[in-house]
Amino acid sequence: MAKPIVALVGRPNVGKSTLFNRLAGERLAVVHEIPGTTRDRNVAEAEWNGVAFDLVDTGGFDPSVDETLDEKYLPQIRAQAEQAILDAEAIIFLVDGASGVSPLDHEIADVLRREEIPILLVVNKIDSGARGDRSSEFYELGLGDPIPISALHGRGTGDMLDEITQVLDREPEEPVDDDEIKIAIVGRPNVGKSSLLNRLLGEERVIVSPLPGTTRDAIDTHLSYEDVPLTLIDTAGIRRRGRIKPGVEKYSSMRAQKAIQRADVALLLIDGTEGVTAQDAHIAGMILENLKSVLLLVNKWDIVPDEIRDIQAYDYHIRAALKFLDFVPVLFISALVGTNVHKVLPAALHIQEERLRRIPTSRLNEVLLEAQAAHAPPSKAGSRLRIYFASQVRTDPPTFLFHVNNPKLVHFSYARFLENRIREEYSYEGTPIRLSFRKRS
Repeated sequence: MAKPIVALVGRPNVGKSTLFNRLAGERLAVVHEIPGTTRDRNVAEAEWNGVAFDLVDTGGFDPSVDETLDEKYLPQIRAQAEQAILDAEAIIFLVDGASGVSPLDHEIADVLRREEIPILLVVNKIDSGARGDRSSEFYELGLGDPIPISALHGRGTGDMLDEITQVLDREPEEPVDDDEIKIAIVGRPNVGKSSLLNRLLGEERVIVSPLPGTTRDAIDTHLSYEDVPLTLIDTAGIRRRGRIKPGVEKYSSMRAQKAIQRADVALLLIDGTEGVTAQDAHIAGMILENLKSVLLLVNKWDIVPDEIRDIQAYDYHIRAALKFLDFVPVLFISALVGTNVHKVLPAALHIQEERLRRIPTSRLNEVLLEAQAAHAPPSKAGSRLRIYFASQVRTDPPTFLFHVNNPKLVHFSYARFLENRIREEYSYEGTPIRLSFRKRS
């Protein structure tokens, strides 16, 4: 049974992201004192008293905003909040107990009263008993009894969660295994990550803007593709460490790195009009450091100049610039017009299958005997490396254990030679391989 959705809405800077992080149990949303930090819907799993639900954080909700305002993102923020409300089975309407009732609170309350779902009026920033009396003024919004809390300190959040589980009226669910394949969309800013996600989903799930840096949080989207459960993770663009601004952008880069760490397959986007940059190589290295599988996507192929619009030559350029990704497949796409986007998910699923491939021990050792016959193991100070036996000890990522006479005799070039021979037999396309050498006891 699908988990119910609880939407967290309110005007900007009332503490929605702080409450979201507390309920989710970790810092999932960027928290900053600047209003409007959260722009997209952010989703996390939460549980209370055995009742599991999906909590949806939204951008600051202003029902009266129009295109004439200086903040260009506000109309899109409103659309995201409205979509979250449409999907929700309950709404937490968060207001600011420190500043009191505002005209914007009244406007939002007017919108929410039209919804035929439970609405919890939650008064945040009630950090002391003296402030508790101020929550009573929110009765004028006509949404029932206010629930005073402090999202920052956790005061009153248990009572609020009790109310949520009551209005959801669901039986406690049995825990289920997380068998979804997690695919992270990563790349430097403004290469088209959010556009690709929207094209894959066929809906405006996240805000897309021509300005770099629009996506600040890592956003999970759950879907099923050919009966395979997937999680697509859209992330903030990753900049070089020295160019990361303090505050929001710093947290966004950290969150993108964490998205890579929890992914199975990373879709690495590069801008086809600019070619491979040093930052693209840095991100690729970050993916491999975490032993994640990779699909390389050359985006904006529809606007690449004709003089360099040659797939074979461009592929050679990529291989030369990213020599350590020679096992990674490349797709030339346009997220904007949809060119080859239909190939992305099938390719990612194939790479995941490769990641889970297991080689029979007997065949692995046959490959190693053939490799040693073709290229004798190295020697040092009169002692030659001897490989007695090897086995694949795990998948995800594929890991091979070699029993040898002396691990110190293994030169990195010979280890790479062995990896290449394994790949000649079993390609492990898009997937890094880990070789471990142990002295036989």
